[in-house]
Amino acid sequence: MFKKILNALIDHPILTSIFAADFFILLFHRPPFLFSLAMLAGLMALCLYFGQKLALFKS
Repeated sequence: MFKKILNALIDHPILTSIFAADFFILLFHRPPFLFSLAMLAGLMALCLYFGQKLALFKS
């Protein structure tokens, strides 16, 4: 499972860098509230995309 996640992140370097930058900015900096909401929405969209792309728990 870890190898599948790592391969998906390596296959999409631009999305991975956006995800990492967005996550660390929200975690370590305190952006303005509206900008923070927009970044959180982008982070959630990226999480949903990677979740759909990986489909780790297929039955």
